[in-house]
Amino acid sequence: MSTDEESDGDDEFATELAAARSLLDGDGIEAVHVGVVRDGEVDTTFAQRSGGDPESDGLRALALLAAHVRLVAEEAGVEASTVAGDAATLAGQVERIPGSAEDLPEE
Repeated sequence: MSTDEESDGDDEFATELAAARSLLDGDGIEAVHVGVVRDGEVDTTFAQRSGGDPESDGLRALALLAAHVRLVAEEAGVEASTVAGDAATLAGQVERIPGSAEDLPEE
């Protein structure tokens, strides 16, 4: 990769990061899912405001998940169903989902 290509990649990343920060500044946020990759390790978190209606909250969480699956599929250049299938397989291998930061495993 040339220096110009690296610079373009850095500029694109900075633009995406600024856009994400702008979205997070909004007051109307109902849910968020964030994934961070550092040195090949992936950390993710999910949070949503509860409206008190479990069905509505569940649909909101599924809509957020579906949007994330589509984004990953577009980035990978594959069908969303492929990403969803892979995610379901991985989810079946997860022993438990941490309920809070205190429940996260030590690194």
